[in-house]
Amino acid sequence: MDLSVQLPGLNLKNPVIPASGTFGFGREFSMIYDLSLLGGCCVKSITPDPRAGNPLPRIAEAPSGMINAIGLQNRGVEFVKARELPFLEQFDTEVIANVAGASLQDYALVIEQLRGMDVIKAFELNISCPNVSAGGMAIGTNPELAAEVTRMAKAVADKPVYVKLSPNVTDITKIAQAVEQAGADGIVLINTVPAMRIDLRTAKPLLGNVTGGLSGPAIKPIAIRAVYLCAQAVNIPIIGCGGITCAEDVLEFLYAGASAVEIGSENLVDPWACPRIIDELPSALAKYRLNSVKEAIGKALPKN
Repeated sequence: MDLSVQLPGLNLKNPVIPASGTFGFGREFSMIYDLSLLGGCCVKSITPDPRAGNPLPRIAEAPSGMINAIGLQNRGVEFVKARELPFLEQFDTEVIANVAGASLQDYALVIEQLRGMDVIKAFELNISCPNVSAGGMAIGTNPELAAEVTRMAKAVADKPVYVKLSPNVTDITKIAQAVEQAGADGIVLINTVPAMRIDLRTAKPLLGNVTGGLSGPAIKPIAIRAVYLCAQAVNIPIIGCGGITCAEDVLEFLYAGASAVEIGSENLVDPWACPRIIDELPSALAKYRLNSVKEAIGKALPKN
């Protein structure tokens, strides 16, 4: 069974990639399985300077998912470049560097700092995080700003640039088309959906940030719709993300037009989620009489 997928900059042995934010830089997961099993690995968001993140508590459970408001906590690009990314060189997997910032210039600054690192095979622009007061979703919901940050990233990047989009827009295809026209090599759909919960005992929000981003199975239908619509609106590859828990979920994203997937919250529920889903894929493909991942891509899209 052929599980391989070729995307700009990424030769994936299988379509499964841990999503940024749920996998750190792979250190903890490498203690329980070989990261070389993975098609790729998208590291935690990297910003120009260290970020402490949002006030506690940062995570709340929700029906069929979770709400998080981490706030892009990380130790800054210099530390990540010196200590975290070199750790991943020992594994045979395609590393994607997720880049974030509070301004358009921040994205270009981080990429400039990471230029020339062979371990990085592609950049992912996080312009869709709902849990920061500046940057993030404020950029990703505006077609002009989304296009501008893509152009700035492409101008300095020495690897392909993927753009992670927010579902919190009236028409996500307009954002997808804007970043495609600005030179994006691919898009990632979707990031979390703004949400909140309230503690009935205290009559206060459960999260220190008040609101956060909903992820997990609850958002999978939203993500499938986004992939399906954008696959018909752009000609660049799509990496699907949102609520995947099993191999059949992966197939649903592939049918909708994604070429690969990122696994997010399920890593926190089941630390072995990614290798488990990779193991499940051959039998899931065979169940639907498919001989490869490539045969599944776009299977549900309207035929011209």
